[in-house]
Amino acid sequence: MRRRRIRLVAALSAAVLLAGVLAWTSFTASSEAVTPSALAAAHGSGSFELTGTVVAGYRRVGDTLSFRVRDRAGRGSVLVRYRGAVPDPFRAGREIVVTVRRGHGAWIGDRDSLITKCPSKFSTST
Repeated sequence: MRRRRIRLVAALSAAVLLAGVLAWTSFTASSEAVTPSALAAAHGSGSFELTGTVVAGYRRVGDTLSFRVRDRAGRGSVLVRYRGAVPDPFRAGREIVVTVRRGHGAWIGDRDSLITKCPSKFSTST
C-alpha cells in the first residue's frame, strides 16, 4: 500500500510539473502584435508581429514583395520587404499580420510569416 501511494504522489508531481512547463512555454512564446505607428516608435532590435492594413501600390521585384502597412485609423505606415509565400487574398485594403525585423531603410518580413486576415462576413454596417 505504501509503494502505491509513493508512485501516485510521484506520478501526480510529474504531471503537475509538466503542466506548469507547458503553460509557461505557451505564454512566453507568444508576442503581442504591434501597429505601424507603434512599430515606428519601437527601439531596440528583435522581431515584432506587425498588424495593419495593406496600402495600395505594393510591388514585386524578383522574389521580394515591397508593400506599406498602415494603422486601421490611417495614422502611420511602415515599409515592409518580404520574401516567401504570399496568401491568395493579399491585396490593398486587407488586414495582415507579418513578423518583421529592422532592416536597411525598411522592415524585413520573416520568410513565410505573412498571414492575411479574412474580412468578416458578419460585420455590421451603419
